[in-house]
Amino acid sequence: MSHWAATAVIVANDQAGTSAALPVDEVANACRRLVADVSVVRTAYPGHARVLAAKAAQDGADAVLAVGGDGTAGEVAQGLMTVWEAEPWHVGPALHCVPAGTGNSFYKEIWQDRPWQESLVLALGPERPPVRRLDLARIEETWETVLLGACSGLVAEALETAAGLTRLTGRARYREAVAATLRTFAPHPARIVVDGEVIHDGDVVLANVGGGRYRGGGFLLLPRSVLDDGLLDVCVVTGALDPRDLHGLTRDGRHLERDEVLYRRGRRVEIERTDGAQLAFESDGEVRRGRTRYVLDVLPAVLPVLSPPQPS
Repeated sequence: MSHWAATAVIVANDQAGTSAALPVDEVANACRRLVADVSVVRTAYPGHARVLAAKAAQDGADAVLAVGGDGTAGEVAQGLMTVWEAEPWHVGPALHCVPAGTGNSFYKEIWQDRPWQESLVLALGPERPPVRRLDLARIEETWETVLLGACSGLVAEALETAAGLTRLTGRARYREAVAATLRTFAPHPARIVVDGEVIHDGDVVLANVGGGRYRGGGFLLLPRSVLDDGLLDVCVVTGALDPRDLHGLTRDGRHLERDEVLYRRGRRVEIERTDGAQLAFESDGEVRRGRTRYVLDVLPAVLPVLSPPQPS
């Protein structure tokens, strides 16, 4: 039986989640039952997935599979974007994600709770599935693209904590990291600007920009977000909300009912810490420090992603 994809490249991050649980060989074997030409490339350093994905696109792959977490998926998306920006006429490969990280929010965004084996068959089976052209964001200061979202404050600090919890994996690892971070967490002063309008200037627990509805695998921070509407959704949890309440509220999006939480949409978002200290900031699960301010602009409909067939 012929399949729509003739070539697929698997980009695997052995440092995602826990390397012992990374199902690279299993993914490769499953792919070879669906695609004639399958190659596996492994990352060797931070940012390597971006380089490997760009090469796969330049070599004419039909699909690129990111095996890892949200950081890996984000790097692969950056690599595919590199080729697209250099050659806008180039019809590049579509992205598919196999969840093997801490939060796996991007996989959940596209495939919900389907097992990865099932999503792989749907993505690479005989009939080409729908391809959604997703919006990305660009960080002005670093020129990096953002696939799922970016966040200051609590989420970024929890990701730093999660890096040291090697005895746990997946969502359990992130839940414990949040609990541990909350023991010493304090809101920080920040100014949030959306399309030129200051929407908040004061203490902040977090400011999340996206992108995807979920962060950390199960936190529904942006419940109204649509990945291909040409806009960035912004959720600001102000310092007036007890951060210990956030976990329970974000399980089903009830935090948006609270007066201490602001929600906006726009094409350009500025987040600045106003006391001069470094802003704890992450994008696609990768933490960045060293700056007090980050600006994000939307890149509408630029990334092709394999998605589930829609019910008729």
